[in-house]
Amino acid sequence: MWAAVSLLLLLLLLARLWRRGALPLEPAGRAVLITGCDSGFGHLLALRLHRLGFTVFAGCLCPSGEGARRLQREAAVGPGHLRVLRLDVTRDRDVLAAKEMVLSHLPEQGFWGLVNNAGISTFGETGWLSMEKYEKFADVNLLGSIRTTLAFLPLLRKYKGRIVFMSSVIAYFTLGNGIYSMTKAAIEKFCDALRLEMKKFGVQVCIIQPGNYARSTQIQPPVSAEEIWNELSEEEKAVYNKEYVQERANFFNSILSEGSPNSSEVVDAMVDALMSPAPKARYMVAKLKEKALVFVCTLFPTVVMDSVLSYALSKVKLGPHCTEPCSRSLPPCRGSSLPSARKPATRLRTLPHPPFRGRKGALPYLAPLTVLKAAAAEGNGWEQRLKAAAEGSG
Repeated sequence: MWAAVSLLLLLLLLARLWRRGALPLEPAGRAVLITGCDSGFGHLLALRLHRLGFTVFAGCLCPSGEGARRLQREAAVGPGHLRVLRLDVTRDRDVLAAKEMVLSHLPEQGFWGLVNNAGISTFGETGWLSMEKYEKFADVNLLGSIRTTLAFLPLLRKYKGRIVFMSSVIAYFTLGNGIYSMTKAAIEKFCDALRLEMKKFGVQVCIIQPGNYARSTQIQPPVSAEEIWNELSEEEKAVYNKEYVQERANFFNSILSEGSPNSSEVVDAMVDALMSPAPKARYMVAKLKEKALVFVCTLFPTVVMDSVLSYALSKVKLGPHCTEPCSRSLPPCRGSSLPSARKPATRLRTLPHPPFRGRKGALPYLAPLTVLKAAAAEGNGWEQRLKAAAEGSG
């Protein structure tokens, strides 16, 4: 049986390689709609497709803004046709107006591609963010992509086109931006269902999974501990202190500063998803250490990934509440609601971690075997705690 399975997999691989070796499609006369073209990947993709000869409909949140105006200037010369249109993916009327514009300017080869690129990001632990912010992120990052997809699905079925979704490796794990991770994980599952359903119509669905490209896209600017503290509710301020908020902000900013400045790597993947005769279902464009984390998330028990991420956060502790300023750059603590002037110390409850060594503030991307070897070196006590944590985590 295993021989037959191996042979089948080999044949499928050879067939895929043969199909990917075929000539890419001719872009002339094919229309593509891209959301979120004010900046970042959407802006660069619109220019690339225009220069390749596509008819590009570039959806911008602010069509009179600097990003949209720069896009029009840069697309003044090229073999394609580029139109900038207002497109707020959270508004039904904007999506319907975009569909009407596409239909009224449809080239001879029809509607070929929809690229759901629009998205927003922020930083904050789960309890720090308001319900309004959760609703906004779900509306933009998740429901916005679903809204545009449902509107253009009849055209995509008619012309057997492509749908490209912008996800992220953050769909697999999170370190301080769980709200963003939540929406990307949901997009992944929406795409998995859509990809299978669209096969019978000849429509192909692709997911782009970039790693850390914060330096090139500016989707997530550096966070300010001051602003985070001021936005916390009184209940959260009674639990967290300002030093903790500052340390978490510094930790997150250090990750942002390590982002890749080379956006063209992601744009190349998006172009391949639109033009390849045999596009991939998923394009992971990330550093090796980010791919290693995804590998650990998908193939190892949850406790292993929790151990890695817990170590990454282990140096950021909740200290005692205070009545004096915890940081010179921040206003005085408001303290907790406890009547006693002496506030009890509180620390994060995290999984015990083995004695790894790493650069302070850096994210330790550790291979799973390294995690397990270091855990074993600590002795039976760590092994028992690891087993207990695994049983508790499910």
